[in-house]
Amino acid sequence: MKVILDFSVIPMGVGVSVSKYVAACEKVLQDAGLKTKLHAYGTNVEGEWDEVFAAVKRCHEVVHELGAPRIATNIRVGTRTDREQTMEDKIHSVESKLAN
Repeated sequence: MKVILDFSVIPMGVGVSVSKYVAACEKVLQDAGLKTKLHAYGTNVEGEWDEVFAAVKRCHEVVHELGAPRIATNIRVGTRTDREQTMEDKIHSVESKLAN
């Protein structure tokens, strides 16, 4: 099943700056070959359910390996069965309505 997921991994107990942990997680997503879009407070990921969730798990593993003793992750997931939809499709749909 295809999924579009939005998530943010929040390392706890590592200080104020978390960019090195975010970068490590982004590398995990790239290595997994998933389609992603980084934004200011998280990442959108598109792909097959099992592959996407395996990458989220790997992000947790890597962030812990970097020294974060605790991680909180926020996840939103969307799936469709009526048709295929990409992240870009969703954005274009809203943008087309704004243009009217």
